[in-house]
Amino acid sequence: MTGAPSSIIWAPFLPLWLLTTLAALCLLIGLYGALRRSRGVLWRMGALLLGLLWLANPRQTHPHMQVQPQDALLVVDISPSMGIGDRQKLVQQARTQLLKQGQTLHDLTIHELEVPGGNGQGTRLFEAMDRAALSLNNPAGIFLLTDGMDHDIPSQLPPSLKDMTGRVIPLHLLLSAKGEETDRRLRVLSAPPYVIIGQTAHIRIQVDDLGTTEGQPVDILEHGPDGQSKILAHTQSGQPVDLDVPVTHAGLTLKELTASPLQGEASLRNNSTILRLQGVRDRLRVLLVSGVPNQGARVWRTLLKADPSVDLVHFTILRSPDTEDDTPLSDLALIPFPTHELFAQKINSFDLIILDGFRNQNILPESYLENIARYVRKGGGLLVVGGPEMTQIGTLQDTPVGSVLPAHIPAENGVITQSFSPERTTLGLSHPVTQALPEHGPWGSKWGPWYRALRTDQTQGRTLLATPSGSPLLVLDQRGQGRVAMLLSDQIWLWSRGEKGGGPQAELLRRLSHWLMKEPELEENQLEAHIDQGRLTVTRTTLTPLHDVQADVIGPNGHHTALPLTHVPEHENLWSGNLLLPSLPEQTGRIWTIRQDELSTTVALPDTNPLEDQDLRSTATGLASLVAHSGGGVFWLGSGSVPEIRQIAEGHTLHGKGWAGLPLHQTALSTGNTSTAFLPGWLLLILILAMMGLGWWREGR
Repeated sequence: MTGAPSSIIWAPFLPLWLLTTLAALCLLIGLYGALRRSRGVLWRMGALLLGLLWLANPRQTHPHMQVQPQDALLVVDISPSMGIGDRQKLVQQARTQLLKQGQTLHDLTIHELEVPGGNGQGTRLFEAMDRAALSLNNPAGIFLLTDGMDHDIPSQLPPSLKDMTGRVIPLHLLLSAKGEETDRRLRVLSAPPYVIIGQTAHIRIQVDDLGTTEGQPVDILEHGPDGQSKILAHTQSGQPVDLDVPVTHAGLTLKELTASPLQGEASLRNNSTILRLQGVRDRLRVLLVSGVPNQGARVWRTLLKADPSVDLVHFTILRSPDTEDDTPLSDLALIPFPTHELFAQKINSFDLIILDGFRNQNILPESYLENIARYVRKGGGLLVVGGPEMTQIGTLQDTPVGSVLPAHIPAENGVITQSFSPERTTLGLSHPVTQALPEHGPWGSKWGPWYRALRTDQTQGRTLLATPSGSPLLVLDQRGQGRVAMLLSDQIWLWSRGEKGGGPQAELLRRLSHWLMKEPELEENQLEAHIDQGRLTVTRTTLTPLHDVQADVIGPNGHHTALPLTHVPEHENLWSGNLLLPSLPEQTGRIWTIRQDELSTTVALPDTNPLEDQDLRSTATGLASLVAHSGGGVFWLGSGSVPEIRQIAEGHTLHGKGWAGLPLHQTALSTGNTSTAFLPGWLLLILILAMMGLGWWREGR
């Protein structure tokens, strides 16, 4: 029981009407005396009024009050940044001591709350505290054990720091360090998402020194796959640095940049960053050469023109260069075919050459045809779409180009004229070009029919599509460093017209042309890797059966580990293996290299907490203002002292050196209250007699 705010009540000894009448009489007597200028009338009036006040009996009431039981919230930050140094140890020691103190204090219950992080959204302490505070009956304070790095700090007092009556409760901040810490981080200010192969990516980075003065010297290093590092630049913290990074191949290029350490910094975790640069081709240049105009040429032209990444050059050859034409030059609407420019000077500038319905018959000199064959062997792509012209004498297969073609068509009985639906071969079901082609669509469960194809007497390479009788329709092969494909029918255009539902013409031609231009996602032989929750998974895709497959895993420190790959039963051409990665020191690096036969790939440890890693200090900077507004205190656990919990009366300071206070809230009991006379009777009697005496004294003068 303790004192509380009081109130005044009236408990008159006489009825209210009688008190009112007596008051009126006193007023009349006073006025009468004043009009007659009687001496001492004011003193006598004062005595009468005091007498009336005593009869009105004013009393002061005191409600019965009792201190409420206290609820304190103990919030423990267990986010990834708390794993730095001895932060967890300091916090656990403080947690244990605070709980022990809570057990010895009267009517105090401490509720624990652990707040994790690592979900990509940083540490969100106040979001969790607001939810937990709803279950507290009489919140008296919050003890927050953290490194000070929170990512949902409110701009004003949150609901968790106010009770149901609106009273502010203190937030005591217990930080896991000896004092304010420093940290160095490396940031990427700008980097292009895509870089053309063979060019350099222009990167801008900056090193920030947090908690200390900027402008300190720092080295920028590139961490190599052999565990060694090379210096790329010398700079100062706080100053942007421009770097040029070459991109030499299609797909993802990983580079790890590191800033030299800052003496005494909290962690090296954010001293490095991973550059992820996607190498892409410049506009793909395609040369489409067609013979007699046909529907297939229109299909190719429409498809390639619709692809924004393709730069199409299309020519139709209607006659040989030495054919005589008596038409006056002024009347000719067609331009001369630039054979020398295309097939001699600029042939290597094309990524793909398509010959559609091309009848040779001495249209191109043999030297140009040798250039095409040489172009393929040196890395170019060639697609030949064949029709009946392939059975004539002197066709492409009878020229130097024939040395790179994967199929040969006989001159006799080389054309099949009947209705058939193209089908994928066993190999076609697993090859990247045809594997993903939709089986069902407007055509139902079977692709629409073609009515003409070429019969082969010799094939090399891989057959992906065939007639129901097994005659090849699409044959792929590699020649030297280049690739070649033959489509042994000139009627794929029927699919674009929807013949009996049509077929996946656009997707097939797109994937076929991009395979010929060596797009990485369409490679038959692929080596891929990814890291999830500290486990490395390596997958090897190949159309060639493998035995005793092992991958060489090279860690950031240059250490080699042999990883066996086993066949995946559900996928005929897939081998896989996984490895639990060891924990390495922060400065070791984050990029792992995987090699298998002639293939190689790299993978980096994922950025699981990019927001958390922006600042790894223990600091009161972010929370100090909120703590001050709540009346709480800031305590550094690394100094070896855990604050003593004190229960403090409301209205007093709630923190001091070595102690943290919880305010004692009081509430009125429903059992009643105590009342006392506002003015004691003896005091009123003295005052009345004194005033009467003064009145008589005044009258006698």
